[in-house]
Amino acid sequence: MIILSLLTSFIILPFATAQSNDANIQFKAIEAHFTQSQIVPSLLPTFDPSALLIANYPGLGDVTPGQKLTKEQSSPTPTITVTPANSSVTLDGRFTIAMVDADVVGSDLSKGVNRHWLVNSVSVTGTYFIDNNVSFASGTAITAYAGPGPAAGSGPHRYYVIILYTQPESFAAPPGFIEPIGVTLFDVIKYAKDSGLGPIVAATYITVEDGTATASIPPTSAVISSTLIPSSTSASGDSPNVTVSTGSGEPTGTSKNSSVIKLGRYSLFVTIIVGITTVISAQSV
Repeated sequence: MIILSLLTSFIILPFATAQSNDANIQFKAIEAHFTQSQIVPSLLPTFDPSALLIANYPGLGDVTPGQKLTKEQSSPTPTITVTPANSSVTLDGRFTIAMVDADVVGSDLSKGVNRHWLVNSVSVTGTYFIDNNVSFASGTAITAYAGPGPAAGSGPHRYYVIILYTQPESFAAPPGFIEPIGVTLFDVIKYAKDSGLGPIVAATYITVEDGTATASIPPTSAVISSTLIPSSTSASGDSPNVTVSTGSGEPTGTSKNSSVIKLGRYSLFVTIIVGITTVISAQSV
């Protein structure tokens, strides 16, 4: 019994530590992306996610925050996966998903932004231990997904900021957002307030540009991995790979499929080990 307990501890501890560190680095990275791309505070006053949101485009796969896509690549509706920060974050109930064009860096967003996707009452399927996909089966589509369409030469738009809000039972769609409507100017903060939406659960964004910018676009800072809280290192002492985004929004560093740690898989492994140990312990009594 004692040997089994010690064995379990030795097996679980490295994975639990790695999970905690990787979660830390991933959340610091997405927060840094939103700040250094100036989405915060130009579009969102603050951004404190409790989960990671991954957009997967058909034929392309998972995309990293700020990744540069063509209009063609981003035209189909993406699959959305949400991974909670830890086991205390639940994804029960209903949510609202919105996608807006935050335009180029330095734009005046005081008159609103173009809304390219708005669906209320979506749910998240799955459990903490596996990938959680956003399900639209029960959703009410106000604006169906409309792919990017930046004007030629207007520069790299911070297309699109995809935001998942908690949707309390008291949620009520404000006037003008009851029936389906197309792409129009939209104040996402006002909508969240007027409808009674809860906090932002998770968000990401992509960058889309048509042609070459004809005007000077203010540069943005890159997300530098060395400035973030480090996760566990390898035996050789090398730092883990973290996606680094250039000022233009085009990622460098890790590949798009390896950039986001699937936190739930570590939890699943730990759960299996604990389950096996429990069974063995019970049989030895």
